[in-house]
Formats: sequence, C-alpha cells, structure tokens
Amino acid sequence: MTLKKTSFPVFLAIWNQSQGLKTPDIHFYIASWLEEKWEKGEQNLCLMAFRSCGKSTLVGLFVAWLLYADPNLRILILAAETSLASKMAANVRRIIEKHVLSQTLKPRVPEHWSGERFTVNREIELRDPSVTARGITSNTTGSRADIIICDDVEVPNTCDTAEKRLELRERLSEIDFIQTGKGFQLYVGTPHTYYSIYRQRGLREINEDKGFLNGFSFLKIPLLTLCGKSNWPERFPMKAIENLRKKVGPNKFSSQMMLKPVNILNGRLNISQLRKYSGTLDYTECQQKPVLRLNSQELVSASSWWDPAFGAAGGDGSVVAVIYSDELGNKYIHNVSYIKTDPNYDLDEATQQCRKICNIIKDYYLPSITIETNGIGKFLPAILRRELALKKINCAVIEKTSTRSKDLRILEAFDAPLAAGSVYVYEDVYKTPFIREFQEWRPGKSSAKDDGLDAVSSALSQEPIRIKRFYMRNTQKQNWRASTQAHKARTVED
Repeated sequence: MTLKKTSFPVFLAIWNQSQGLKTPDIHFYIASWLEEKWEKGEQNLCLMAFRSCGKSTLVGLFVAWLLYADPNLRILILAAETSLASKMAANVRRIIEKHVLSQTLKPRVPEHWSGERFTVNREIELRDPSVTARGITSNTTGSRADIIICDDVEVPNTCDTAEKRLELRERLSEIDFIQTGKGFQLYVGTPHTYYSIYRQRGLREINEDKGFLNGFSFLKIPLLTLCGKSNWPERFPMKAIENLRKKVGPNKFSSQMMLKPVNILNGRLNISQLRKYSGTLDYTECQQKPVLRLNSQELVSASSWWDPAFGAAGGDGSVVAVIYSDELGNKYIHNVSYIKTDPNYDLDEATQQCRKICNIIKDYYLPSITIETNGIGKFLPAILRRELALKKINCAVIEKTSTRSKDLRILEAFDAPLAAGSVYVYEDVYKTPFIREFQEWRPGKSSAKDDGLDAVSSALSQEPIRIKRFYMRNTQKQNWRASTQAHKARTVED
C-alpha cells in the first residue's frame, strides 16, 4: 500500500492554503497517523476525536487523497443516515474538483459525477463506483469496496435502546462481506452510549468478552490532555472549554468531548442543586409595552408540557409543567400541576382536563403548550383548541410524540442546567409530588413514580417560546415581550 505521491499532511496543507485556512497542529497529527497506518498496511483503524475537531472533514480529505494516489480504489462511506454519508461524499467531490493535485480525476461524463455514487477517471473498468455513500440501514448487498469508512454510525438514533444497539452491531458485522481481500476499515466517531461500539474492552452486561472493534488500532484525542490543557488551544481556549462544560453538562461533556462512555444507571439527581424561590408573577405595562416579571427579574420566554393520562388510579398521572426563562438563562419551575377530575361530574374526563389546562394557560400567561401525543394524547389537542377558542384564549397548541428513552430524556434535560446552578423551583412546587420524585428517581427503576419529573424534563428540553400576542386584562391579548407595533409621533413646529 506504499504511496509514491505527495504525502497526506502536505495534501492537507495545500488544500487549506488554497481555502485561506491555516492547518492546526492537531490536524497534522491526525493526518500523519492516518498516513502512517495506511503505509504500514494496517487494515483496521478507529479515530476518536472530540466534537467539532473537524475529523469528518479530515476523513473527507483522506478519501480524496487515497483516490489521488490510486484512482482504482472503491470506497464505501457509511453513516447513521444516507444524508450524512452523502454530505461527506459531496465534500470529497468538491475537494477533488478544486484541489490542485486531484483536478484531473474529475470525469467528463456528468452522470459519473453526481449523487450518492460517483466515479473518478481511472485506468480499469469496475462495476462499483469510486465512492458510494450509504446509511447504515441501507441495502448494500452485492456491493464491493476496498475501503470502508464508518463515519459517526453511532448516534442517539442508532444506540439509545438495547434493540437499536444490537441492530447496529449486526449491520456493522455485515460489512465484512462487502470488503475485498485487501480491504481497509476506518471508524470515525465519539461514544453516545455506555455500551458504545468504540469501547476497547468488552462489557459483561451485554455478554461481550472483547470490544466490538477488537484488533483495531485506536487514536483517541479528547479535548483536554492528561495535564488538563486544551488539545486545540487556538479554537478551544480554557475559558471556552469551561463555558462549554457548563452549557452541555458533565455527562455530555464526558462522552462527546472527553470520549468517556457514560453509564446513565449511575446517574442521579441532586436535590441540593435546586434553588428554592418565592414570589408571584407580576404583569405590568410601561409605555404600552407589556412586561412579565417574577419578583424583580424580567421573564423573556416560557415553555410548558402536558403529559396526559386518564383514570390514573395506580397508573401514570396527568401532569402539566410550566417553566420560565430569564435573559441570563435561568430556568424557573413555577408550576407542576397534577390534574385530577371528578368521575361524578356531568362532563367527560377529557373535557374536564382540557378546561383545567385552559385555566393554567390563562393564570400563567403561557404563549404555547406542548402535548405529548403518545397513546391517549392523540385526540386531546383538538379538544384543547376548542376549549381555548370558547374561552377566547390565544395560545399555540403543539403536538409532540416522545420516542427516546424516558431515563435519557430526564438526565439530559437536567444535566446541564443543574450543573450550572440555574434551576429554580417555586415554593409551591415543593408541596407537590415532584420533589419526592426528584429525590427518589434512579435510572432503570421503572417502579418509581416520575410523572411530574418527566413533564418538567420535557418542558426543560423544549425551545422556549417567545410569543408576541397574549392576554390583555381587558382584550384577552397581551405581549409580555418587547412591543413590535409601530408608533407614529406628532411633531410640533416652533
């Protein structure tokens, strides 16, 4: 596999210079490692580098360099989805077109140079194209490749359940049948689960005696060195790293930036990180600008989530959570309501619940509410919209289906804001079951009640809504954000 043409680090530097970019030391290091392993004839490599390191861009350049050195190679790019694999393939085409060393590879026939499959100018006639892009679940039967690039095949959508993790491993095991005898495999990614395919040791929990990529040569580049210094100080100075740690939370930082698989079963919520507050909402108008304040702090957005249930005698409870945000990013869990209905009341349970939700929307000035439509929630949005219209309440009703594991949703929602000390809980919420659920919750403990906790975490995960129109005291409409209405002033001539 010895190459006699320009080395990959030089190929990389020439490309970056043509794009007006400098090549950081970390990219030279990765490029040198890839070339060294290729030159030595090693067939199985795994590159793990922190998020935003530019590893996919580097691998795209590596593919272009391989074709520049040997145009007869057949390369298969696999990703979690076909669209992601196609993105890398498109990048490879762009590099080949514009790189001064590879421009002659572009074919004259347009059909050979588009879509998810393209072929460069090469000496021999082969059935398979030079580059093929596929999603990991796509059908690759009958394909052949000398080189297989697995770029971010492990993402939340392919590994957040045991069934998905098993399917991912089965799919990846099949690529050995695609690879030719002199084949070369390169995995590129970061761990997204404790049971990651990138683990170098097996896990007893899933009966793996050895790591999935056993026998592969690994290059692991976390964001921080063993001495605690940045591996890319020009782009990630220490202050930026600390801000990032606060923003994404310790779990995601450990897995995506430090490349350490995190076991959510060891996770728990620390109640000492919650900040208790008192006070009431205060709606005022100043120069025709409506403002919503909590004590003296102006609120800029709100998010609310309703996780409905019927006949909750021992089953799931129907819970709505209301959360506000201020300009500093603090989150105020202001209301967690466990909705109860009267079976003796001459009105169906769905309408009773929707009317209670209408009162909550009005009392807490909510610009929108999201309803989880799994199961019985499918027909509730229509009923709620009807009741809101009858009461002349202006509120957006958003429908959403939850597909991810509840444990993951809860941990990810609370991880970053709790670590940043930005979660505030209203004193009345301490009188609800939410606090007990927060204290007692453990991942994997399905017997524990967590209806309120689930609703709050879902509300935290929502993008805060800044709505313009809301309820005025008289007209039922108000805007507690900045007014966008034009005002025409009269001028008086002296």
